[in-house]
Amino acid sequence: MNSFSREMLLLVLGALLLLFCTLDVWYFLRGAQVFVQAWFQPRIWDILAEQSVDGMVLPHDLDYMGHMNNSRYLRECDFARFHHYMRNGLFMASRKLGAKMVVGASTIRYRRSLAFREAFEIRTRVVGWDEKAFYLEQRFVSKKDGFISAVMLCRQNVVHSSPEKIIEFVCKRKIECPAFPEDLKHWISFISASSQALRAESGLQKKNN
Repeated sequence: MNSFSREMLLLVLGALLLLFCTLDVWYFLRGAQVFVQAWFQPRIWDILAEQSVDGMVLPHDLDYMGHMNNSRYLRECDFARFHHYMRNGLFMASRKLGAKMVVGASTIRYRRSLAFREAFEIRTRVVGWDEKAFYLEQRFVSKKDGFISAVMLCRQNVVHSSPEKIIEFVCKRKIECPAFPEDLKHWISFISASSQALRAESGLQKKNN
């Protein structure tokens, strides 16, 4: 290897090191992998159908107690939702309508830890929607015994459009929203109360009134 080749190799390695130090490269690579995988899987036409993706607790998921880190659950939910939207058409529909879907709120409840090399599946479903957001439930189910290790509620806000328009674009007709379960109603009330309290604290409520 001549000096020029060594310099080029060092330059490439330095660039890769800088890239990995400044960006969450694995997150973007994983997102690309989910996109390609979902693209080649059969389309799911029922937007209310539950979908599942498989996972396993790997070394980089662990915390100092030897089980899956709390933050990893949220990360895995991100990819599971993206996979869900890809297969039922909501993602591509939102893109074509010029809309964006962003997380407006999420709450996760941990029931039992997932251990190293434990296989699980994330079951994702759209529970309902209103004029501004989709509401989803995501469950981490252990493949060892079917125990629900964690459950998450997510509010996916729709920007520059509405859930109704996206659904109508996908289904070519209007779909009636299912009745909200009681736990979701309580959670939405909590979000509303929290928002009002923060507005009052920052003085926004007085300005709006």
